[in-house]
Amino acid sequence: MRFDHSTSLDLICGEIHLVNLQPIINDEVLKDYRYQTIVSKYPNFTTFKFSLPGQSNLVFYVDVYITDLIHQNYLQFRLEGLPTNFVLNSFGIKFTSFHGIHSILRNGYHSWDSSSYIPVRSGNLEKSRAESQLTGYAMTQLIPEQMDGSVVIGFDRHDQFQHTFTITQAGENIDLAIEVVWDQIPIQETKIILSEKLWIIEHDEVENALREWAKIVAISSPTPPRLPEFPLTGWCSWYNLYASIDQNNILEHLASTAKIKENSHLELNVFQIDDGFTPEMGDWLEIKPQFPLGMKFLMDQIKAKGFIPGLWIAPFVVGNRSHLFQDHPDWVIKDRKTGKPLVQMQFYGEFRWHKRSEEYYILDCTHPQAIQYLKDVFSTWHNDWGCDYFKTDFMFLGSEYGPERAVYHTPGLSRIQIWRKTAEAIRESIGDALWVGCGCPLWASVGLVEAVRISRDMGVSWRGERSAYDLLHDLANRNFGNHILWQADPDCLLLRNNFHHLSDVEIRSLAIYVGMTGGVMMTSDKLDELSPNRIDLFREFLQKQKMVCDFPLLGKTYEFSETGHDPIIVQRQHPISNPNQDNLLFIFNTGEERVKRIFDLDKLKVPTTLKLMNWLTDEINHVRDNELSIELKPHDGVLYFISS
Repeated sequence: MRFDHSTSLDLICGEIHLVNLQPIINDEVLKDYRYQTIVSKYPNFTTFKFSLPGQSNLVFYVDVYITDLIHQNYLQFRLEGLPTNFVLNSFGIKFTSFHGIHSILRNGYHSWDSSSYIPVRSGNLEKSRAESQLTGYAMTQLIPEQMDGSVVIGFDRHDQFQHTFTITQAGENIDLAIEVVWDQIPIQETKIILSEKLWIIEHDEVENALREWAKIVAISSPTPPRLPEFPLTGWCSWYNLYASIDQNNILEHLASTAKIKENSHLELNVFQIDDGFTPEMGDWLEIKPQFPLGMKFLMDQIKAKGFIPGLWIAPFVVGNRSHLFQDHPDWVIKDRKTGKPLVQMQFYGEFRWHKRSEEYYILDCTHPQAIQYLKDVFSTWHNDWGCDYFKTDFMFLGSEYGPERAVYHTPGLSRIQIWRKTAEAIRESIGDALWVGCGCPLWASVGLVEAVRISRDMGVSWRGERSAYDLLHDLANRNFGNHILWQADPDCLLLRNNFHHLSDVEIRSLAIYVGMTGGVMMTSDKLDELSPNRIDLFREFLQKQKMVCDFPLLGKTYEFSETGHDPIIVQRQHPISNPNQDNLLFIFNTGEERVKRIFDLDKLKVPTTLKLMNWLTDEINHVRDNELSIELKPHDGVLYFISS
């Protein structure tokens, strides 16, 4: 990595060139600036100073730290001399063009905000995309044209501000803007407006480059990541019973799960009741009459069966017909445009989650009484009811809006500062209970949750709205954070034979794909209704020890693929303590056509091996010249045990 400032200020990382760095404030490039290079008296530091004629007090600095170590290079940008009455929404840097890039990783901000590699074709974004602008968050990864290695560019801390990476296409040119979302925090006299460190990681691999960034985030977090010693596994009520739950059917499924766990030797540790036991979103201390003995009774019953008892809650969501909103209308965020409650979701027709509310608002956690109420809810659930596993849903609502849209009770905080203060209050209230964030900010949650959902809800069909197919790329692209920042939660496995539109092959392939990642493993199915082979499939991936999954083809594309993405996904699983022990290899055809392929096992990071055993058929495949030849039908996969 180096900066070339002979003609313009360019960042050069091997064959990748980011051209003409410019300072931006409030999405606008500073005009008529002059910059000079200042060599620091400290080793490896250089500062680029941007000053504006006629505005002698306003100066924009870019401080660069470059060493010979490829994993220890970063820059920071800062503003000095802004007047105290200046309204600062964002600031950062823009590269006006780039060269030598094959594709760019666009990473979403929360669980359901997807992640994908966007091919760059002859100076244009992928032609199938109509957008002229695409925004990712926290980091990006650049894949060079030769597709050897990668460059990761990402911020180290995520507890104060949101960070955006915006790719804009105008004609043949594409630029990249990297910004800190300041959210109009008041500017104090002589205050330096400083970004977090923006790390630039050159690496000869793709997924391990992302892991290097994740390690930096983990080390930089003010609260260290919470990494359970065991994988979170168990049962959740949602995808079988949905909101139609009551005391009797929960006890019925508890008995079924406990029986099959014992008889089939399943490593299940959590039993979680999902949405459906409270009358309205926001009324979290009220219980429906379908639960006459209350939630403490059920938590005790679950614990007596040997499970960690869990409950679902959406802490930021407030229904318009809830008692909470009726009694405290000032506890929700207001819409700056209308002065009324900001409407996050609306259901004016038939579907309302088995509730009466037509509109859903956002709890204003800057209101001292509102945040105290939330703390009381979590404290009651944990200390009085006995809940030791919390699945918190729609968690991005607390971080989605800044002051340009939202009116808070207490102004002067960024959206991430508000979210973190709320999450810290929740953690304080639940002690060391297990916490899974769903619809959750991926990076602001580090150090507060044990696990994070990394994709949308599991679907009941291969394609379509909320389809099973949706999780394929999100799971692969976010796998790097598993067991470094949190446990990755790919959502519940569908193992049942009925009540979905998936074939037997698709059920098996998706179950293996999820199981190979070695993160959270949950199902909602009634276990005593599953066939023996589905139980065997489930058991195969319920591990006592933490497992690591590698995606050796991550970020790779092939010229014959019309979409720019290869339909073949390859995973390799091994224990976190020993990469060469108990290896599994899964090769998965996610496409719509039969595929033939020859793999060089060295490129798949498979240890030198003499034979592979097919898990489904017990057939032994003797490898010659370390090459593996396969042929797969659409949506089918092959799982190998690797032995020498």
